[in-house]
Amino acid sequence: MIVVHHLNNSRSQRVLWLLEELGLDYEVQRYQRDPATMRAPASLRQVHPLGKSPVITDGQMTLAESGAIVEYLVDTYGKGEFAPARGTPDYFRYLYWLHYAEGSAMPPLLMKLIFSRIGGAPMPFFIKPIVRGIVDRVRTSFIDPQLALHLDYVEAELGGRQWFVGDRFTAADVQMSFPLEAAASRAGLDAKRPGLNSFLERIHARPAYQRALERGGKYELLR
Repeated sequence: MIVVHHLNNSRSQRVLWLLEELGLDYEVQRYQRDPATMRAPASLRQVHPLGKSPVITDGQMTLAESGAIVEYLVDTYGKGEFAPARGTPDYFRYLYWLHYAEGSAMPPLLMKLIFSRIGGAPMPFFIKPIVRGIVDRVRTSFIDPQLALHLDYVEAELGGRQWFVGDRFTAADVQMSFPLEAAASRAGLDAKRPGLNSFLERIHARPAYQRALERGGKYELLR
C-alpha cells in the first residue's frame, strides 16, 4: 500500500491528485505545520532525514522529491496513460516541464515568500528601515522581474493549448500545478495571463483534483 506523508498546504497535495488520477489505493499520513514557524513537524524526519514533504512509502521503499515521486508513480503504475512514449519529442517536452517546475519556477517563488516574511518580521525599530530597504531592493530589482519573466515564458509556451505536452493531460500538468497555484497566491498571476488562468480552472475542475482535496484537507498556499 502506498502511504503519502502529507503536510498540509504543501507540494504533497499534487501527489494525492496524481494518485487519484491513477486510480490507486493509498493511505494519507497527515502532518501539520507549526503555526508559528510554518515549518514541518520534526516527526517527518522519522520518515525521511530532511523532514520535508512530499514523501511516499511503497512497500519497503521510501521516496522524496516531487519530481522523483511523480516519475516513479507514472512509470510504475501509469500504464502509459500519463506520459508520452519514451524517445518522442513530446516525451522530452514532458521531462522538461517535470523538472522546470521545481528547478526553475519555484526558486523565485520561494524567494518571494521568504523576503515578504523578512520584511514583516519583528525587529528593533532602528533596524527596520535598513532591512526593509534591502528587502524592497531585492524584490523590485530581482525577484519580481524574474517572476514576470517566468510567467510570461510559461504563458507563451502553453500557447493557447489546454495542456503542457501535446493535446492530452499528463503528469507534467500535475507537476506544474503547484508553482502556478503559488504564483496565483503570491506572485501576481492574474487575468493578464489568460492561458495560465484557464489552465488552473481546468485542473481545479477535474474530478480527481476534487477528490484529492477531500483526502488532503484544507489547501491554502502560504503567502
